[in-house]
Amino acid sequence: MSVEAKVIWQGGLKLDGTADTGFHVPLSADAAIGGDRQGFKPMELIAIGLAACTALDVISILQKKRQDVTNFEVQVHALRSPEHPKVFTHAIIEYFVTGHGVDEAAVVRSIELSAVRYCPAQAMFREVFPIELKYHIFEAGENEERKLVKSGEYIVPVEN
Repeated sequence: MSVEAKVIWQGGLKLDGTADTGFHVPLSADAAIGGDRQGFKPMELIAIGLAACTALDVISILQKKRQDVTNFEVQVHALRSPEHPKVFTHAIIEYFVTGHGVDEAAVVRSIELSAVRYCPAQAMFREVFPIELKYHIFEAGENEERKLVKSGEYIVPVEN
């Protein structure tokens, strides 16, 4: 199985990206180097891909575990080297789960399964930089209010 992706130059420092699904995404560069800020920077898309990869796993597993999730968000905080090629050097993935009576064990197990079994982006990036996995569970209230009930961290076991 392969993924076919391409970018087509649109002039200046602007590209149109597409892949197997046929969807399009605009890409650009920082204005400081001649970009027009009319699209994603490539490294942003890599971070979004990492967030989306694990988010789809985790929400799918939580749904299978019949957790009453009303809001779900995954944030990736990726640190970059100050020198070129400015690669990612460390990342923190934070899972924000809001719902009614969401079980912490279900959240942790969902994060674990994504980290060690299902998410190819995590598996690939973990080979080149450390990734921390943190979670925050909120009880949903009225008028979109929520109350933090539990925060924690999942530590991926080190393979020998």
